[in-house]
Amino acid sequence: MSAKIPVGILGATGIVGQRFIQLLENHPWFEVAWVAASDRSEGREYGEAARWRLKTTIPARVAKMRVSPAKPEGAPKVIFAALDASIAAEMEPRFADAGCAVITNSSALRMAKDVPLVIPEVNPDHIKLIECQSWRRKSGGFVVTNSNCSAMGLVLALAPLHRRFEIETVMAVTMQAVSGAGYPGVASLDILGNVIPYIAKEEEKMEEETGKLLGTLNGAGIIPAPFKMSAQCNRVAVEDGHTESVSLKFKKKPEAADILSAWSEFRGIPQEQKFPSAPEVAVRYLEAGDRPQPRLDVDAGHGMTTSVGRLRPCPVLDWKFTVLSHNTIRGAAGAALLNAELLKVQGYLE
Repeated sequence: MSAKIPVGILGATGIVGQRFIQLLENHPWFEVAWVAASDRSEGREYGEAARWRLKTTIPARVAKMRVSPAKPEGAPKVIFAALDASIAAEMEPRFADAGCAVITNSSALRMAKDVPLVIPEVNPDHIKLIECQSWRRKSGGFVVTNSNCSAMGLVLALAPLHRRFEIETVMAVTMQAVSGAGYPGVASLDILGNVIPYIAKEEEKMEEETGKLLGTLNGAGIIPAPFKMSAQCNRVAVEDGHTESVSLKFKKKPEAADILSAWSEFRGIPQEQKFPSAPEVAVRYLEAGDRPQPRLDVDAGHGMTTSVGRLRPCPVLDWKFTVLSHNTIRGAAGAALLNAELLKVQGYLE
């Protein structure tokens, strides 16, 4: 018998659900034992129900699984959730109330006071908020979230700088891949040869979540980071990879060498303890003047490394640079998987 922890996937037929299945194949700690999706997929074999959109093939074992109803009864105790926010707001609490550990990519509960919003390299101590949840006290279940895909790469780049130099202002302009809109996503006649300067609620998510992620744990809540932030979000005709142009103002004025040193020395618990899904380098700096680029750099660290480049003085603030991260791996399924590994190491999945 397998010694791996059995896990389930809610929203298994969608793009992020497929990423979960892809990343969990041959994982040393976890094994997919249950898949659930909407009523139209229920009862069918996963390989028939899912319109598989990834470059790798469906794992044969998962392809033969029957899609279960999206209900806690019969589900494993560890659940990865890849649901639309409107559905997640109702369904995730139901699973937590039934005693499940719900590790979610949804935005529904990210800003709830007692729900940890976590990037393991940045704020692993925020996991302790689990103990404040009513589900935890009642059944042992809980909910942990990862951030919005555009906030993820940005925060990984900001965290080592904020720790050393105290950020006062952040200006970020995103160029976000179409895969961030799910499948079928944005109509081709809307996006080809075009830039769409609006993604619903995206700017608000970036601004709020960045403050929470870089904030301070204070008992039963988080004090958001005190800096000012403005985000402008755009959808562009790129398949995978969110690119961001970032300008910063600091309280302590660093030199370029200080910033590069902060990035190069940045490590977290996942790197120190060699989590299975952790990249060896969380943030890498590229010296070439025209990098990072999605086509060339999005798969760095198996899609889990954030790439930074073009560091230069900003005539309005202090410094500016470019950030790139993989939106469906590091920004979605991979982030949740890394959170699950943190939970296991800290004893929450026993």
